[in-house]
Amino acid sequence: MSADGGTKAIVAALLANVGIAITKFIAFLLTGLSSMLAESIHSVADSGNQALLLLGGKRAKRAATPQHPFGYGRERYIYAFIVSIVLFTVGGLFALYEAYHKWSHPETPDKWQWVPVVVLVVAIVMESFSFRTAIVESNRVRGNQSWVRFVRRAKAPELPVVLLEDLGALLGLVFALFGVSMTLITDNSRWDAAGTAMIGVLLVVIAVILAIETKSLLLGEGAEAHDVTAIEKAITAGPEIERIIHMKTLYLGPDELMVAAKIGVRTWHSAEELAGGINAVEARIRTAVPAARVIYLEPDIYHAGADRADSGAAGHTGPGEAAGRSGG
Repeated sequence: MSADGGTKAIVAALLANVGIAITKFIAFLLTGLSSMLAESIHSVADSGNQALLLLGGKRAKRAATPQHPFGYGRERYIYAFIVSIVLFTVGGLFALYEAYHKWSHPETPDKWQWVPVVVLVVAIVMESFSFRTAIVESNRVRGNQSWVRFVRRAKAPELPVVLLEDLGALLGLVFALFGVSMTLITDNSRWDAAGTAMIGVLLVVIAVILAIETKSLLLGEGAEAHDVTAIEKAITAGPEIERIIHMKTLYLGPDELMVAAKIGVRTWHSAEELAGGINAVEARIRTAVPAARVIYLEPDIYHAGADRADSGAAGHTGPGEAAGRSGG
């Protein structure tokens, strides 16, 4: 995906959440409504999460070192996983605790009653603009995929994370508005506690989804089927290669794919000719799939039993196969 698009969506969400958090917290101080406190903490957690995503993106750009020869691209996955933990604990569990506390000790506000309603309506408008930015930027890279598949298959974590956070924020605001409005109408603050509980459950569910999907990225995913097919065609398109014996792919980071393949080559008259043929194959792979930046090709003489022996290796990805998302 476009790194600029992800950064734009993160910054839009960060600015919206900082402003929303301040207004929500003021509303809580004026009324004492638990749903406003839960939503304040939710917005603070979201703001912190977006700061983590920006930090992860910056740290992932560091150059490779002898200790980390493939670079730091996966650092973006680590920070996205931390985001899911923060959302679960600071957002979800806190809201559930606050809901339990307010249900056990109900308190109905006796002043500034309609301030939270105004704040929540304004917050919904602001959050909608942030959500729209995330949708627009996601559509630039989503292609024909469904939204569910995009969240599950995206190799860059930022846009899916922001999308889910913004969706959760909008639904949370609706739940809070429901709880606050029913409390003011019925003079029963347990409606407020119910709205807070709904926010907590929502945040826990989103956090679990993010953790599952990010865990798979951390473990290491291979290229999608269409990229595997493109790589296979690039390898066999010229006269240099007789066939692919076996091939594996692995994302070293959201924008960097490693391709490792054992290839059956025809008889060459010199090592120089062989090296030139392999270089030509590598150039075709990079043209077909620009993300394939790290390529290792092992030339071999193909024997019928060789690929059968190799296919028993764990995690084998052969021609026409792609490693899928293991989680979720």
